[in-house]
Amino acid sequence: MIDLYFWPTPNGYKISLFLEEARQAGIALDYRIVPVDISAGDQFKPEFLAFSPNNRMPAIIDHAPVDGGEPITVFESGAILVYLAEKIGRFLPTEVRARKQVMEWLFWQMGGFGPMLGQNHHFTRYAPESIPYAIDRYTRETERLYAVLDRHLTNREFIADQYSIADIACYPWAAIHEWHHIDLARYDHVRRWHDAIKARPATALAWAAGEHLRRPLVIDDKARSVLFGNRTTP
Repeated sequence: MIDLYFWPTPNGYKISLFLEEARQAGIALDYRIVPVDISAGDQFKPEFLAFSPNNRMPAIIDHAPVDGGEPITVFESGAILVYLAEKIGRFLPTEVRARKQVMEWLFWQMGGFGPMLGQNHHFTRYAPESIPYAIDRYTRETERLYAVLDRHLTNREFIADQYSIADIACYPWAAIHEWHHIDLARYDHVRRWHDAIKARPATALAWAAGEHLRRPLVIDDKARSVLFGNRTTP
């Protein structure tokens, strides 16, 4: 059993998507969702910080690690994807060149296609005042990253040679392209890739698993303080 500390955000959906893909592949990898309401400050609770010290979800507790020892905790979505892929031997090649390519694009997502899109969301939707320089900066960077991915997908079905954790990491961010003001009609190859992953059975199951937690996000002063304040404790 894996405890998935989750909230319905792109980073959270990376892990539920992986777990549902594993199930679709016939791998018995049971999990339960433990909600972490980030707008209420659950990410600052001491019991969560004990194994997710960056006060961010997702995080997991694997109660049946491959070494047969005590439960293993993992924080950071990229690290979780690598850990789970190695645990089940799927979605991360072992051949050195293929693995290198998947890892490149996983780190590309973790370092850019995620953080930069998140900054786009912040300054175009959540900031208490409009800052034209920041809006322009992150809008342009979002467009640049989509163009990078579009070029890479020109003659590829998936980001690497086969469906992998690189696709699983990138898709939940591309799935909310409208949130960062991207029209996929401008990126034909990304749109094809996006639509193919959206149609996978595991994708629908992953989104359904978090549906009961979805609700409109109200950004008032309290929520802004919890979500964007420079704090490590409530």
